[in-house]
This record gives sequence, structure tokens and C-alpha cells, in this order.
Amino acid sequence: MLLAASLLLKGLAIPLLARIAWLDFTTQKISNQNVLLLLCLGLGSLQLLSMQSGSWWDMGLSALAGLLLFVALFPFWAMRKIGAGDVKLMTVVPLLIGGSGLVVFSVLLLVSALATAMVVKNPLILPQGAFRLYVQHLDRKGVVPFGVPISLAAICTIVFQIYTNMMVLAGLSV
Repeated sequence: MLLAASLLLKGLAIPLLARIAWLDFTTQKISNQNVLLLLCLGLGSLQLLSMQSGSWWDMGLSALAGLLLFVALFPFWAMRKIGAGDVKLMTVVPLLIGGSGLVVFSVLLLVSALATAMVVKNPLILPQGAFRLYVQHLDRKGVVPFGVPISLAAICTIVFQIYTNMMVLAGLSV
């Protein structure tokens, strides 16, 4: 029952992550309110998993990963290479996906960040004229909405976690 409640909290984070991605893409802003909502959903989910397993290892690993990401990304924010919202989002995501999802998240983040950078630097590969003009505008401004690949990687990681847990609950091997 606790696992199902934890998965529900993670599932509730998916539309919020999609909203964050869209707002970051259109306004280059990630609000503190949305990040705090993700933090609450993540901590609630981790709390439920910790109660079920009887171990706080996953929560501790997630908190350590979040702290390390904050420390690593803070200098980039200070040099104005990355936005404060991106730093806050990256700090909260490990608490949302849990320590067991960090490897999957890291691989998906790498792939989605490379794809985003490629699209921003080469907007001619895009099919829509208006979308291409918007991305060219982002390129001229020197802005890359990193919240989009972060959110995309987190959504895919959560979907993968929900799928694997549902298969385990159904008694199927993954």
C-alpha cells in the first residue's frame, strides 16, 4: 500500500514537471512555488518508501545527491552560465526520483541536454518555421532553457520507475 501511495505521488509530479518545462521554454523562468511542490512530492514519496523498506538509505542518498548538485552548480549560477531556477530544479530532482533512479536520470539527462543543445544551435533541423524562429531567438539571446531537458529526464525516469514497480507488483520480471 505504501509503494502504491509513493508511486501516486511520483505520478502527480509528472504534470508539474511538464508545466515547469513549458514555462521554462516560454518564459525562461522556473518558479519557487513549482520547485517547492516538487520537493514536497519527492519527500513524501521517499518517506513512504523509507517506511515500507525500514531503511533511510534511499532518502539519504537522494539528499546527498541534491546537495552535491547544488554545490557543483552554484558556481555556474554565480558566473551567470545557468539560471537559479535550473539549479533549484536540479537540487530537488534527486529527492523526487530517489537514489535508485539517479543512474537512469543521469543518462536520460545527458541525452536530453545534448538534444536540446543541438536544437538550439541548429534550429534548421526543426520542421516548423515559427518554432525555428523562436529557437533562433533563444540562440541569439544566448539562453538555453535547461529546465526542459531536466524535466524531460525526470518525467521519463518516473515513468520508468512506475512501470518497473507495476511489473514487480504484478509478479512479472523486468
